[in-house]
This record gives sequence, structure tokens and C-alpha cells, in this order.
Amino acid sequence: ILSEEEVLEALTDVTAQIIKTVRNALESTPPELAADIVDHGIVLAGGGSLLSGLDELLRNQVGLPIFHAEDPLTSVAVGTGKVLDELDLLSTIELDA
Repeated sequence: ILSEEEVLEALTDVTAQIIKTVRNALESTPPELAADIVDHGIVLAGGGSLLSGLDELLRNQVGLPIFHAEDPLTSVAVGTGKVLDELDLLSTIELDA
């Protein structure tokens, strides 16, 4: 049986990329939205968000409150459906790969 620490250690490269991506996203976020993120924190969603210790690692690395989506396993699909309902708005968002 692997411990929480062993799992996080095995995922060091992945979590480092997640942290880098979050920092890059925060740096390119408009000030009015950044203020909202600082006030309300970041919500983790998806199956990976259930990895024990990920929330604490992110909180320590980015210095913001980290929360879990109410239903992390379905929230990504629900959110994707909402985006697909508003495709015209999606074209106004710049995403870096």
C-alpha cells in the first residue's frame, strides 16, 4: 500500500506542471477577476482533485484558498456542457496550450 506522501512524490512532475499552469493563469488574469480569485479562492474539480494532499500542496504553493467542487467527478462534464451551450463566448477567451 502506498502512502499519501509516496503518491504525491510519484506525481511530482505532474503537480509541478499544475502549479506552473495555475501561476501562469493567475499572472495573465485581468485584475478585476484576479481580485475575485483572491477573495474566493480556487475550486478543484475532476477526479484528480480527489488526490489526497493536492489541495494543501496548491494552497502552500500559490498562497490562495483551495476548495473542492461539490461533486468533483461530474462537475467537469457539467461545466463543459455549459461552455458548449455558450460557444460564442468561448471564442472570446484566449487559451495557451
